[in-house]
Amino acid sequence: MTTTAPEAAALAAADRLAQALADPVAVWPLGRPEGGRSWPQSLAGGASGIALLHIERARTGHGDWDTAHTWLLAALHGDISAAANANLYFGAPALAFITSTAAATQSSYRRVLDRLDTATTTVTRTRLAAARLRIDRAERPPMEEFDLIQGLSGLGAYHLSRHPHHEITRDVLAYLIRLTEPLPDAAGLPPWWMDVAPTGAPHADYPGGHGNFGTAHGIGATLSVLSRALLHDTAVPGTAEAIERICAWTDHWRQDGQSGPWWPGQLTVEQSADHRLHPDLRPRPSWCYGASGTARAQQLAGLALGEPQRVCDAEAAILAALRDPEQLAELPETGLCHGMAGLLHAAWRMATETGNRAIAAELPHLADRLVTALDQSGHDPELLDGAAGTALALHTFGMGHTPEPHWDTFLALA
Repeated sequence: MTTTAPEAAALAAADRLAQALADPVAVWPLGRPEGGRSWPQSLAGGASGIALLHIERARTGHGDWDTAHTWLLAALHGDISAAANANLYFGAPALAFITSTAAATQSSYRRVLDRLDTATTTVTRTRLAAARLRIDRAERPPMEEFDLIQGLSGLGAYHLSRHPHHEITRDVLAYLIRLTEPLPDAAGLPPWWMDVAPTGAPHADYPGGHGNFGTAHGIGATLSVLSRALLHDTAVPGTAEAIERICAWTDHWRQDGQSGPWWPGQLTVEQSADHRLHPDLRPRPSWCYGASGTARAQQLAGLALGEPQRVCDAEAAILAALRDPEQLAELPETGLCHGMAGLLHAAWRMATETGNRAIAAELPHLADRLVTALDQSGHDPELLDGAAGTALALHTFGMGHTPEPHWDTFLALA
């Protein structure tokens, strides 16, 4: 396959970033940071996320397994959490996810993967039991129950990728379906409405909580996971109906702007009661809350339900973000979560899914914009908002493919 000049430039930029992240001692000269998302077993900011970059490069022939192994050892250092705080982005599930990508081509990792997978299944069963009790009490869900980063949508994404026909995968899908079923006395609000602010905690500015459309912390990831299950014939009874319930809500709030459709990132009770949205509520086209995540979820739902118009609308939304200078200007950052790398990779994934040439034609311009931005500032090493994630997006664009299991499962994009 011939590599174009933009793809070659993207690969070269990814190589430079990866080389700067090759040695943990050079990345953290004062020693591994402790606490928060910098813990070694943190996918967002720790050694786990940087390990994922080097694993993907080794799997595609652009890196070496010695570097990947060094970072895997750094990620596995210390006590591994399988407690209540464990999730796709932290602890045993995060380590199981990155190890599963390595074990796909390196059999030497399968024994440790089995242990991590068993721990992840135990974590998931504990979380499911608590979620079922909450639903039985007809209470609204806390954010950490179902979101991608902390909750069961994230754990579901892992299990669906790792063992799609396993009992634990079916159990998580059944819970996600139940999450969409109406609660009594819902006051017209969806059953995934949360009685907290977008931070996950109560706040005076959100006295009635909020409804979250986003991929990181909202119903967007749930929609993606359920749609993937239906697309790949691993769905359980009620999956299509659950997807339709989510889509009915997102359709109600979809806005048709001059450049294309868009969805809000979140809603307050007051905004929901008004039944209308101000144009200023259009989120920037980031992965976490904007079109990079929501449009991909809508595309997957359209494909799963056999709704070509939904697919077209989703692709129009991402195309608008790629072509609109004002929207692009809202993403000065380079990372996956809040920046250009997230938009680049989501758009690449969407173009690849359906062979959309219009989207594909815009990718070289965004890749060039991203490479230029990299040359103008320093970079945090982390995966979610830093150099490791940016390198992965550029690497994948330059390669034109990513082998299974897909590294972007943790973003609910594949």
